[in-house]
Amino acid sequence: MEGRPLFPIPFLLRPGEVALDDGVAFCVAVLVAVLVNAEGQAFAATLLGDKRPGAKDRLHFNVFLHLDVLGTLSFLATGMGWAKTIAVDPAKFKYPALSLVLTRAAGPFANFLMANIAGSLAWLLKSLSLDPRVFLMVLAVNVTVAIYNLVPLMPMAAGTLFSVFLIPKDSRLEQTYRQAGPYLLLGLLLVDRFSDGDIIGKFLAPLVRDLFTLLTT
Repeated sequence: MEGRPLFPIPFLLRPGEVALDDGVAFCVAVLVAVLVNAEGQAFAATLLGDKRPGAKDRLHFNVFLHLDVLGTLSFLATGMGWAKTIAVDPAKFKYPALSLVLTRAAGPFANFLMANIAGSLAWLLKSLSLDPRVFLMVLAVNVTVAIYNLVPLMPMAAGTLFSVFLIPKDSRLEQTYRQAGPYLLLGLLLVDRFSDGDIIGKFLAPLVRDLFTLLTT
């Protein structure tokens, strides 16, 4: 897909500057990214052994049950957020630590797969001379979520990796890390936004743009 992107990548809601169609497309893309991320984790946990028949937080495909308050506010304020954490019982896994990491990593992996699908649909619409804006936004948001899961704070996938392998299990430090992680992450993303991406954006935003370009060409 040739030419400049229809909107900035990663996308950020800027009151008074964002066109209505971009704002609506962004909200749709956030809902898709949250649903895909959460259900990806639920599917992986079930596949790896944590079967929960009748669990209301698993495989229901109701995005509104997957919305996290802080994560949703973060999407609106910083362009990046997260889904409500899927409940997992590591004791049901054959390899608890590894399976927990794989379960959390399944979220951003699902976002990356969704970005590929959205890119293909955007290409198809473009070839038919139709507006691919919504699918391009779905692509952009899902790529953003996938890449920003490299931030080593909970509830990001890299945060789980850090917690499982580098922090003593069931320690006060682990408990504090898990509880404080979302607040620290939101604070970091807000600081990054108001510093024009000079904290983590300078490292991760180029990866988002490169993947976006790759999936639209």
